[in-house]
Amino acid sequence: MTVTDTRPARWSTADLDRAVQEVDAVTALHAADCDRDARFPEEALAALRSTGLLGLMVPAEYGGAGGGLADMAAVSSRLSRTCMSVGMIFTMHCQQVAAVVRDGGPLRDRLLPRVARGELYLASVTTEASTGGHLLSSGASLTGDASTLHVDRFAPVVTGGSFADGFLLTMQAPDATSPTQVSLVYADRDQLRVTVRGGWNPMGMRATHSAPLHLAGDVPAGQVVGVHGGFRDIAVRTFAPMAHIGWAACWLGTADGALSRTVTLLRAERRSRGLDSELLLRRLSRVRQRLDTVHALINHSVSVLEKTIDSTSASVQLLINAVKLTASEMCPAAVDELVDLLGMRHGYLRDSDLALERALRDLRSAPLNYSNDRLHAADGALVLMDREVRHV
Repeated sequence: MTVTDTRPARWSTADLDRAVQEVDAVTALHAADCDRDARFPEEALAALRSTGLLGLMVPAEYGGAGGGLADMAAVSSRLSRTCMSVGMIFTMHCQQVAAVVRDGGPLRDRLLPRVARGELYLASVTTEASTGGHLLSSGASLTGDASTLHVDRFAPVVTGGSFADGFLLTMQAPDATSPTQVSLVYADRDQLRVTVRGGWNPMGMRATHSAPLHLAGDVPAGQVVGVHGGFRDIAVRTFAPMAHIGWAACWLGTADGALSRTVTLLRAERRSRGLDSELLLRRLSRVRQRLDTVHALINHSVSVLEKTIDSTSASVQLLINAVKLTASEMCPAAVDELVDLLGMRHGYLRDSDLALERALRDLRSAPLNYSNDRLHAADGALVLMDREVRHV
């Protein structure tokens, strides 16, 4: 007697490769004009929907690809080789999906099949004018009763928010006695009045269209992700690891793409350039060393998170923070080195086919995307708490 496994299967590597190639081809057609006009990459989002990549993190039983953290990092990195904004839009959506998968409760049955079908692109609403990007506190209060919650929320930065189908918002829990008692609430776009409150004209990351939004409306009380006041646990176990590894993968992909395009040009111009220059070779070596370091750190961190039982320990938190800090320093430095290597024509000019100027502008956001200064201060406290530190 043969037993047939009827469980839904996760995507194969070939399926994932085909989907990424399709999205990347669309992205390449529009990356330059999206950057020039600070325009959201609607064509790339449509491709993410149609290929099913929006459902990468959705378990197979809900119709998704059944991917994990390593898959998210790999796809984000590959998309960012062509356009870092598209990679960041994708990885931040995956972060929201992962929170629903882990802590969505009854929301899973309602939301995850829609995500898998490409119908639900999720945006993160965590920034506030008073707290900046500090995740673990909020000055905006949820009000309501046992059946309904009233949302009234301004966020100065919402990646892709003008184009999102749904939102995960952080707000003070009802009856909170401290701004650190934060809840995570899901809202469909049609449950809210979404008003753009400003423009988006940054140095880099222009295609993310992270304009300020005001969101207001009533949502059912059952649309809380996790428990009221329990967002800290979601932040530590899901949001921070997904963000730091996903962002780092995007930064690495952007720098990898810049190096690949540079090496292709150098090989094509071998006769006119002379590739035996020690200065050129040293610079290429330093670039590769930085990127290999970031790649190894991402892979190690993913491996640790996949095996660890307690992702909240000081040692694991320090490792995850190190991914963000290291990638945000080394990837911009690598591309800056390539600009020096190639000089004015190919390194500095905006209309160069190598797009190093755009990569460098995009990567300048890396130390600011949750401030490195703030993260170092948190790490200092974690070092003092880490019981694994021993005297030599």
